[in-house]
Amino acid sequence: MSNRPWIVDDALWALVEPLLPQWPERSPGPRPVDDRLCLQDILFVLCTGITWQQLPLELRFGSGQTCWRRLGRWHEAGVSNRASDAAGQVERG
Repeated sequence: MSNRPWIVDDALWALVEPLLPQWPERSPGPRPVDDRLCLQDILFVLCTGITWQQLPLELRFGSGQTCWRRLGRWHEAGVSNRASDAAGQVERG
């Protein structure tokens, strides 16, 4: 296992990306931070136990506020339920 478990490799991303909702084309504001980077940010916070405000910008994942909002958007879209269903299908083979 990597000593940086928040890094999302290509194989994991291939499983996760299809579960995420598309970004609205006419969304106000600047172009959003890449979903994969936001996921790495979320995993970093979960692995280290830091607060969203303490997220080091040097990681270049985006701000903690941005990724916290993205996590909320994914939750509202039911991503965790779809991920759980997908994990069950992988286990059943």
